[in-house]
Amino acid sequence: MFVSTIALDGPASSGKTTVGSLLAGRLNFLCFDTGAMYRAVTLMALLRRVPIHDEAAITGLAASLKIDVLPPLFNDGRQCTVLADGEDVTWAIRAPEVEAQVSPVSAYPKVREILTEQMRAIGKRGRVVMVGRDIGTVVLPEADLKIYLTASAEERARRRQAEMEARGIEKSHDEILAVIRERDRIDSTRKTAPLKPASDAHVVDTTGLGVEEVVARLYTLVKEAQTNDKRQT
Repeated sequence: MFVSTIALDGPASSGKTTVGSLLAGRLNFLCFDTGAMYRAVTLMALLRRVPIHDEAAITGLAASLKIDVLPPLFNDGRQCTVLADGEDVTWAIRAPEVEAQVSPVSAYPKVREILTEQMRAIGKRGRVVMVGRDIGTVVLPEADLKIYLTASAEERARRRQAEMEARGIEKSHDEILAVIRERDRIDSTRKTAPLKPASDAHVVDTTGLGVEEVVARLYTLVKEAQTNDKRQT
């Protein structure tokens, strides 16, 4: 079997997007960060003053938005390009205000239903590393390979702080840690598609590991999946 669809799940700031992009590069796959879709809806809600806690209004916004996720259009460090109604929002969706508000938006069942259909359509094309929180459990339960990345909350807060400082955003470690812990609580306890590893996912703890070490482990999992399938056939 040629591994064509890879589901890469895990909590906030576990390194999914970074290592997913590098793994996709090695495999010549598309890296599709599904969280970008929820962030785009959240950003547009904030810009258009749609109340985050008005579920009906947010659902209507999600249904009306045209969100595209494309390969990088600019060489500015981005892993992909995110367009919302034709506007490049790749970096704007990473703002602290969006980070703090995205979990309620991503918990709305109808919003998830609307965006999940778009995600599946992309996944069905194959040759994709799909990154998110419920890819292996909900979006692509038939993915050829499922991986769940995790790390301690403290480690994830440190990484998030370094990322923000690199973009000139100053936030304390404790403040970022509090947001991550609250995000974990919301994501893991929501009624619709709670954050958890798929039963057949490979769980990889990235605490203390460098990016290249993690990518190497994931690449090995891809090759092992292909080798094991050949042996079975």
